[in-house]
Formats: sequence, structure tokens, C-alpha cells
Amino acid sequence: MLNAAESHGEAMSDEAHAFVPGHITGFFTVDRGDDPIETGSRGGGLALSDGVAVTVSRGPETEITLNDEEIEVEAVKRVLDALRTTATVTAETPLPLGSGFGVSGGLALGTALAANAVFGHGLSYNELVTIAHGAEVQAGSGLGDVVAQARGGVPLRLEPGGPQFNYIDAIPARSRIEYVTLGELSTADVVGGDTETLTTAGERALSTVVKEPTLSTFVQASRQFSREAELLTPDVKAVIDDVAEAGGDAAMAMLGETVFALGTGLSDAGYDANVCAIYPPGATIEDEG
Repeated sequence: MLNAAESHGEAMSDEAHAFVPGHITGFFTVDRGDDPIETGSRGGGLALSDGVAVTVSRGPETEITLNDEEIEVEAVKRVLDALRTTATVTAETPLPLGSGFGVSGGLALGTALAANAVFGHGLSYNELVTIAHGAEVQAGSGLGDVVAQARGGVPLRLEPGGPQFNYIDAIPARSRIEYVTLGELSTADVVGGDTETLTTAGERALSTVVKEPTLSTFVQASRQFSREAELLTPDVKAVIDDVAEAGGDAAMAMLGETVFALGTGLSDAGYDANVCAIYPPGATIEDEG
């Protein structure tokens, strides 16, 4: 993977900036492979215009800062280790950590893209996505966010794993998205336990959406998945019920105590919701020119 990095050792710039869309997962499976890049999930989600802006600059030691606070992110360290480099990683996001928005995946992928630009590794997009996906899997912080964030839009992950193994389709649609976060859920706790019930529910939801690839079907399948996978919490259910009573469409984001809705669903139900939109492009390096 890194022979290109070794043969293109010149630094391209002092720093580089990447933007990675946030990602809400509506439903998913857990698919373990022999290798981290074969491991992942099938499922569906929404890439969001609220995302993670990552700046990578050269540094003698790896330092990671998110919203002006120094943090430890194992997936980011694994990305830089795979690239055989150290760097200063500075990131900003309006999204909360641990609440089902793919922030750790965004940090990992943004770091891979920006570090490649700074250090002149000469790796392709799929190679960088593979590194970030493998880092997320090994860190236990995600299974499908990275490949979905690389795709953008409303990706449907039909096969698990990194780019060499997965197969991604999509729902060709855009929408205003609202969300309210009530708390955190641990990805590692959920995907590390018995996932047979969850995976069966995820397969059923994915099959439903593939047969009728619309946003409305996606949200309905997401609601059903949260119930069947036994992940729906009472607080989240109460908010979803309020949105339904107001004539809207809402579901739970995986994995977090977060409710998302299409259009003005949460606002119509009286909630002070965050507002963003489906983000069709995938993760990119930002043009300095």
C-alpha cells in the first residue's frame, strides 16, 4: 500500500484541509471478516452537510484537536501509523461525538485525505478510504461510516468492507434534515456483543429500501430496524412519536440517542432542532485556490 508513499516522499504543502460529511446510519448489519478491510456493515444512511473539517500539518508528534480541545482518537492515530508519519490534526465540527454522526469516521477519513496531500504519499482515493476504514474497524468506533462518507448522498451499502470488497448503491434524492441529540450510545458496546438479532433486522430493512429506494421508505425502515434490533430507547421513541403526531417522519440515528427527521418534522413537533441537508458529494480535499 505504501510503496507509492515511499517513492513520492516530497511534501506537497505545509498543510491541507479536508471536509468529510457527517453520516447518520438508519440501519445496519455487523459483518466480520478475516481482515479489517473486509469487515464492515451493510445498511443505509444519510451524508450530511454538517460534517468534520480537518486540517493536517507537519509535526514531530501526533496531536489531535477537536473544537479547540485536545482529544485522543485511536482511529486517527492508526491512520497516521499506516501512513508512517506524525502530524498535527486540527478539526472542527458542529456535530456531537458518540451520538450517531460518524465524527470519528470523519476524523479518520479527513486525516487520511489531508495527510496524503501534505506529505505527498501519492495514494488514490480508494487507498485512503481503505486505510481510514481499516483504522475505524480496528479502533472499534465504526463499521460503515467511512465508506458512506466517501460516497456522499444517501448511500446503501449492499456489501461490507472497504472499497475492494464493498458494493454501494444509493437513493437518488436530496432533502432538508433536522436532528435532535439526547445523549450518547457506545458503538463498541453494541457491535461487540451478540449481533445476530441486529443483523437480521438490518438485512430486512436493507431489502425493504432496495425494493423501494425512496427517502420515505428509508425512514420507515430505519424506525422498524430500531425496534427489531432492540436499540430504541424510551426517550427517542417519545420524540419519534411526537413527530408522527405532527404529521412528520422521524427515526433514530445509529448509534446514538439522536432523532433525525426529513423536512421540518422536528420543528413542526415543537423541537428546537439542528438543521442541515443531505450532502451529495463525498469527502474531499478543499481547494486552496
